[in-house]
Amino acid sequence: SNEEGYEMSFRLSQRSMDRLEGVHPAMTAVVERAIQLTDIDFGVTQGVRTLDEQRANVAAGRSQTMRSKHLLQDDGFSHAVDVVAYVGSDVSWELNLYDNICDAFKQAAEETEASVKWGAAWSEGDIRTYPGTAEDAMMAYVDLRRSQGRRPFIDAPHFELM
Repeated sequence: SNEEGYEMSFRLSQRSMDRLEGVHPAMTAVVERAIQLTDIDFGVTQGVRTLDEQRANVAAGRSQTMRSKHLLQDDGFSHAVDVVAYVGSDVSWELNLYDNICDAFKQAAEETEASVKWGAAWSEGDIRTYPGTAEDAMMAYVDLRRSQGRRPFIDAPHFELM
């Protein structure tokens, strides 16, 4: 919000709403609340993913597992969403924008009482329990991977139920 004290409020497009179809109601509720809280506009790029799509993502290095939460889980829902940040009408992949979006997801998860993990801080567990900002959580994950001699897999657009 700015000096005049009015809240910027974004809304999900019909396309984003359509992409939430088949996503677990708890995850959907987090996304729907996060769009009201965020200071960075975002859209949903993916909810449900098919096995074939997941195989292609793993082959291309865009995903590291065939046990993706985007696949329909035992309860019949996808437990993950991917988002994209907008600056005006332009898509942006700048990491700092996703830190901000994650901060909105964190507050939304607190309000809706959902346990959510962020794809740029895999080691850090439930985003509601981060002691600091999303950026702090991401750096903690990066430091952990480096200390293990492993490359971090930063998937900042990704959020999933735990």
